[in-house]
Amino acid sequence: MTNYLGEIIAIGTAICWAITSTAFASAGKKIGSLSLNIIRLWFAFIFLFIFTWITRGIPYPIDAGWDTWKWLLLSGLIGFVMGDLFLFEAFVRIGARISMLIFASVPPMSALLAYFILGDTMTMIQIIGMIVTIFGISIVILTKGNKINKKKIKLAHPVVGVLLAFGGAFGQSLGYIVGKMGLGDYNAFAATQIRVSAAIVGFVIVVTVRGGWPSIGRAFKQKKAMISTIIGSVFGPFIGVSLSLLALKYTSPGVASTLMAITPILLIPVAIFYYKEKMPFKEILGAFVAIVGVAIMFI
Repeated sequence: MTNYLGEIIAIGTAICWAITSTAFASAGKKIGSLSLNIIRLWFAFIFLFIFTWITRGIPYPIDAGWDTWKWLLLSGLIGFVMGDLFLFEAFVRIGARISMLIFASVPPMSALLAYFILGDTMTMIQIIGMIVTIFGISIVILTKGNKINKKKIKLAHPVVGVLLAFGGAFGQSLGYIVGKMGLGDYNAFAATQIRVSAAIVGFVIVVTVRGGWPSIGRAFKQKKAMISTIIGSVFGPFIGVSLSLLALKYTSPGVASTLMAITPILLIPVAIFYYKEKMPFKEILGAFVAIVGVAIMFI
């Protein structure tokens, strides 16, 4: 069992993503994506503060070196602020399932960014995997035109929502690479605490500029939304993000990314049995094709 500890952790991360995306999509429709973002980060910070105090005896990562702080702060600003600001708005506009399917583009994006930023080489099989992944996503988000323009291809979902989801995937990919540069052998939960700290500062600035504090005050009066936010905070920036970093310590980034990318598959039964949605065959097919593409990248 210990030989597959990294793989088990990565699958656990995917389950966390499925829970948190469903919870946040529900909360975001009630209180808005901006309020949701900063509230869930405060909840996550409190959970991490208590957890690291109990497990490490240090409530805040003051033992981290400057290089660790530098890269993890930057990772938090990119991944949490830019990436999640886009992703959470996509949740509101096109739902968690489609947003997380588009998020399957994170491994291909990460490979491309690693090629340009870190100088990592790309094999032919990785390029094929990227093409298959994008093809799977395209099956879902693209559709033929109406009876008049049958040959015209158009988006099957609101264009702004799709662009926001891709923007979120880009932020996640870039934040992932930058975070890896600062993680090293440092504690994954303490590293997440640094990233969350940077994100809180970033969102305080965003909320202030947008004049969003009154909306945040009103959000706390929405009991159902707060319950969903707390659930999403526990399984997202607290457990999920920490597990995603921890998985990197016990297995290769490729295997971890592949297993964490199965979230869209996990959301299919949620949509069918919990939300009673009628799932078009092309969406199920597209989700599976996208995950196969991610898997091919790391053969």
